[in-house]
Amino acid sequence: MIRIGITGQKGFIGYHLYNTFGLLTEQFQCVPFKKEIFEDEEQLKIFVSDCDVIIHLAAMNRHNDPKVIYDTNIELVKKLISALEKTNSSPHVLFSSSSQEERDNPYGKSKKEGRLLFEKWASQNKAKFTGLIIPNVFGPFGHPYYNSVVATFCHQLTHNETPKIEVDGEIKLIYVAELVKEFINAINDSDATVSQKIIAHTSIIKVSTLLQKLNELKSNYFEKGVFPDLDSPFDRNLFITFLCYIDHKTFFPFHLTKNTDPRGSFVETVKLNSGGQVSFSTTVPGITRGNHFHTRKAERFAVIKGKALIELRKIGTDEVLSFELDGNSPSFVDMPVWYTHNIKNTGDEELYTIFWINEFYDQNDPDTFFVTV
Repeated sequence: MIRIGITGQKGFIGYHLYNTFGLLTEQFQCVPFKKEIFEDEEQLKIFVSDCDVIIHLAAMNRHNDPKVIYDTNIELVKKLISALEKTNSSPHVLFSSSSQEERDNPYGKSKKEGRLLFEKWASQNKAKFTGLIIPNVFGPFGHPYYNSVVATFCHQLTHNETPKIEVDGEIKLIYVAELVKEFINAINDSDATVSQKIIAHTSIIKVSTLLQKLNELKSNYFEKGVFPDLDSPFDRNLFITFLCYIDHKTFFPFHLTKNTDPRGSFVETVKLNSGGQVSFSTTVPGITRGNHFHTRKAERFAVIKGKALIELRKIGTDEVLSFELDGNSPSFVDMPVWYTHNIKNTGDEELYTIFWINEFYDQNDPDTFFVTV
């Protein structure tokens, strides 16, 4: 079992790393970290002594005073190195640097100089060090106006704000789950000594094209409940990112149109421009299904008969979102990634539910992890 500590574990990338290591694999064990530990030398020494691997993510990238950005980031690196030296600890250190290293800005300079400080420490102490040069990262739970333009646009469009393009250039992106795999590969690299690893971007897109795609998502999904074509990995990742910025408390349940005539009723439950799998279930009163989450799948629960309670909880939080659905007014709830979810029959008759998910079920790679809501 490899014990991993992550500085900045509450941040965007840290959230995904911490939960992947803690919930999806048996190879790693996470050593908890809070930002306050940086202010307590003894606690920091205990932390570094307890880790086989340290991933240093904690950094500042926005502030009114550029000097504060530079000074803060260099100080964090020096505090870690000091704690490592005072405890004679030599874990494998992975440093999250940035493709902005070569730019003439305080953030880029602090990243490059921080990486060089770690390289010097590792060489002097015969320790492993990997400096990862990372492009722009996007994905669920990125902070708008901070982590990426994707996060900013998604937040603005789902909160009735109007995005503005400052510079319509090309941006090189990597999805956060793809980046997590790069970290795991670096940790498992038995030949690693003191190295620099340039992480390749997985997509390139103009800012205006990105905004156009997101505007189409808003128009089709918000107004009509239509899923986009999710066959492209980038489009799938963009959609499940977009979905996480919706205010679920007010948007769901999404009520469907029920067409009734003397023959009975007809309801369109899933409109999509993609493939996937459609399933149907009946659930007897009092029974709960689910209590699991996905990390890459888009999924819809549509209640067409009976009464149900759907609950969602974001992994790592305590807040439970609850939605009551009734087949007399057919409606659906879509499941964001990293939200454990369930559905319970709360009525006196059988519950009829239609499920859609964008992938066929693969028992060798189910992307289904059981955690109680």
